[in-house]
Amino acid sequence: MTSESQAPLGRAASPQLGLVPRLIFGSRWLQLPLYVGLIVAQAVYVLLFLKELWHLAAHWFDVNEQQIMLTVLGLIDVVMISNLLVMVIVGGYETFVSRLNLRGHPDEPEWLSHVNASVLKIKLAMAIVGISSISLLRTFIEAGNLGTARSNFTESGVMWQVIIHVTFIVSAIGIAWVDRLSEVAHRKAADHAKAAGH
Repeated sequence: MTSESQAPLGRAASPQLGLVPRLIFGSRWLQLPLYVGLIVAQAVYVLLFLKELWHLAAHWFDVNEQQIMLTVLGLIDVVMISNLLVMVIVGGYETFVSRLNLRGHPDEPEWLSHVNASVLKIKLAMAIVGISSISLLRTFIEAGNLGTARSNFTESGVMWQVIIHVTFIVSAIGIAWVDRLSEVAHRKAADHAKAAGH
């Protein structure tokens, strides 16, 4: 019985790699501590969220509506950053390190089934725009205090925040546009190859 016939049905035999290709391909596991580090960072964000939530619940009667709104926006900001971390951890590990084998799992993220480096890049860009939007909204709420001692911002600081936010938006649109051009080019090449095969 040959080694090919001994391989499990439905699974192609793994190609034998040389030492250098094996070393290069195995180097992807060096990213594992990075993703574990991001998990630790997410745990820190959970603690920060609980601290802010406890502070809000314990002192809600001492603050006005604007301060409550700013605290809630801060909580939303933490949640969005946590979502971004999940996308990077799960999507990055699946794309660049190893399969998670979540097919059929009831909690498998819907976006994970079609994730690749390009999709992940666009999702991250959109998440960063969302986080920047929340930060900018908090700034606009506090903008009424500009020029007073209670203000945490200056006019130039607000202006730079808007410029940076617009830059994030333009960058996200640019990434999506380049990805779309690449997808159209791949589709045309595939159609051309199919036509040539006939």
